[in-house]
Parts: sequence; C-alpha cells; structure tokens
Amino acid sequence: MKIYTKKGDLGKTQLLGGTVVSKDNIKLECYGSIDELNAHIGNLYDQDIKKRHKETLLNIQNQLFNLGALIANDGEKNKIKLPEIREEDINKIEQEIDAIELNLKDLTSFILPSGHNAASKCHICRTVCRRAERKLVALSNNSTIDTLHIQYLNRLSDYLFVLARDILSMHNLKEVIWQKNR
Repeated sequence: MKIYTKKGDLGKTQLLGGTVVSKDNIKLECYGSIDELNAHIGNLYDQDIKKRHKETLLNIQNQLFNLGALIANDGEKNKIKLPEIREEDINKIEQEIDAIELNLKDLTSFILPSGHNAASKCHICRTVCRRAERKLVALSNNSTIDTLHIQYLNRLSDYLFVLARDILSMHNLKEVIWQKNR
C-alpha cells in the first residue's frame, strides 16, 4: 500500500465515516492538535525518565489516538466501533498527579518552563495540550462533544505540569521562579 493517495491534493479530506471536508475544518484542527500533542509526548517518552512515567505516557498516547478517532468521526456510519474516553481514564491521570505531588514541595510561585531538557519538553507538551483543549472547546460550540474529552485534556495538562516538576526534583534541580519585576 502506498502512503500517498493524492486524494487530499485539492485541500479536502475525509472524516472517519466518509464525509468530505476542507482541511481547515475545525474537526481537523482539533484532532491535528491532538496528533501534534501525541508526537510531543512520544518525544518526552524517549527521554531519560522514570519507568513509571514512561508507562503512564504510553497509556496517554494510546488514549490520545482514541480521542483523535472520536473527534474524527462524522457520525454517519454508526457501525464503526469507536474507542471510549472514560471517567476511569481521567481518574488514572489524577492518581498519577496525586502520587507525584506527594514528593513535591508546595508551589508558592509561578515557575518558568525550563530547568532541564525533559522538564522543558513536559512544558511544551502541556502548552500543546492546552491548545488542543481550546480547539476542542471551540468545536463544542457547534458540535456535540462529550465533556469527558475536555476533562481528559484539562487533566492531562495538569499531569504534564507536575511531571515537569518531578523531573526537576528527580535531578535535584531547582525550579526557575518567575521574576515579574525584572
């Protein structure tokens, strides 16, 4: 099978289900941002981080593929078996956040997204996640969106933030505090 089909050469593509849309369609913007997030998380996974974090990130990558499929669906072919984002998926992320925070000092200031290569990658993932969340909220303005999908991305950005802090802590590095009057 060839990777190129030439079907998109005129700026159109198909949603899951067959509906043809312009490549600047909000659905594509949304699941494209999720795909970008997934690629950044793959890069984060490839860093020297704890095995537990790698396991969590791998699970997240699979869930992001699931979320992308859910968003790419046009709802036209009801026989398509789609994955789900469930409340338990959000609970898993919350449990990881809680476990990480047990070992972190209380946050008393804003911190800059820096300090270590892997921690900075976490922050890149976090900001791309926030953009994907904004795109999903924009999509919800004219389409029915499961609120769990928005919650999943919201919680994921929180996880990526505490993961960055944990990576700094693991390397005995200090967080870079925002100096607002510099």
